[in-house]
Amino acid sequence: MKISCEEAGHICTKAQYKEASAWEIFKLKFHSLFCKVCSKYSKKNTQLTNLCEKANLQTLDKDTKERMKKALEQQL
Repeated sequence: MKISCEEAGHICTKAQYKEASAWEIFKLKFHSLFCKVCSKYSKKNTQLTNLCEKANLQTLDKDTKERMKKALEQQL
């Protein structure tokens, strides 16, 4: 059940986007009990996720981006 720090980082990222399974999250938490570096990384990643959710960030849809790009090219 031992995982590498690289795999722990990958699972942490998957968990941020709610793509990690319960087993993966368990392995990450178990690994973080013994690895302070991964524990700190996981904590910072969680803080970043919470800040992004609080900020209510919104992005432009693909069509709008394309229209803006074409308009910019026409002006140049």
